[in-house]
Amino acid sequence: MEKEIEWLLEEKYKGIKTKGFYKDVERLTAGEPLDYVIGFTEFGVSPGSCKIDLSKKPLIPRPETEFWVGEAIKNILTNSSLSVCCRSRRMKILDMFAGSGCIGIAALANVHCATVDFADNDEKCIEQIKINLKLNKSLRTLRGIASGSNRANKRYTGRNRGVVIKSDVFSNIKEKYDYIFANPPYIPTSKKESVQKSVLKYEPKEALFGGEYGLFYIKKFLKQAKNHLNPGGKIFMEFDSPQKSAIEKLAEKYGYKTCEFHKDQYSRWRWLSASY
Repeated sequence: MEKEIEWLLEEKYKGIKTKGFYKDVERLTAGEPLDYVIGFTEFGVSPGSCKIDLSKKPLIPRPETEFWVGEAIKNILTNSSLSVCCRSRRMKILDMFAGSGCIGIAALANVHCATVDFADNDEKCIEQIKINLKLNKSLRTLRGIASGSNRANKRYTGRNRGVVIKSDVFSNIKEKYDYIFANPPYIPTSKKESVQKSVLKYEPKEALFGGEYGLFYIKKFLKQAKNHLNPGGKIFMEFDSPQKSAIEKLAEKYGYKTCEFHKDQYSRWRWLSASY
């Protein structure tokens, strides 16, 4: 707790112990997560790290997510077709189950020729993503690109690099993408008792739990994502290590040509990359 209080003092109060600081210490002592008390967190891969506001209390970005998103972005940046794509048109990325928007904003920060659509079904998350796009306003525009006359050109070559869409998985998604990122709710409800008490108390349950086996949203996502990929496109998705075998079978069932599983920084199976 001492380290958290010290971090709070430096990050939020710049070393000055105000009345607000002491109130926030009480919040910490009561068990509220440090990132909520501070009000923001840092997320992303260098040099494109970004500040993520948490004022609407979305799911707090995890180090494991930051790690695999960094690896996925490296994969995009080293893809041999990237330069061709960026010369001919803007790369299109979808951040599904976007929450705070941290994944899509990290993509904007590092893939400079990309536009990102952010999709989530929660109104608070929709507002949170908008806040974070404004907070990271330097990422919002494509400089030197003229606006076109039709809707598609206005959307993808005009000012906004980030578009926010309210959608229950793919229900309101009409486009196709070069890359789709997804961090679906995947904790099995049967394992609810094993979840940290502060997480259960303060973080949104709808962003945590994915049905009895944690596969409810994963199934919906994998079944539909293939229909929203451009030729040569790829999906990146987070999951829990014990779900690897079941997800492998789902990927085969839904006809994905490739499905590669990757470990996180703690040597646990944590994310996949797949193409259709």
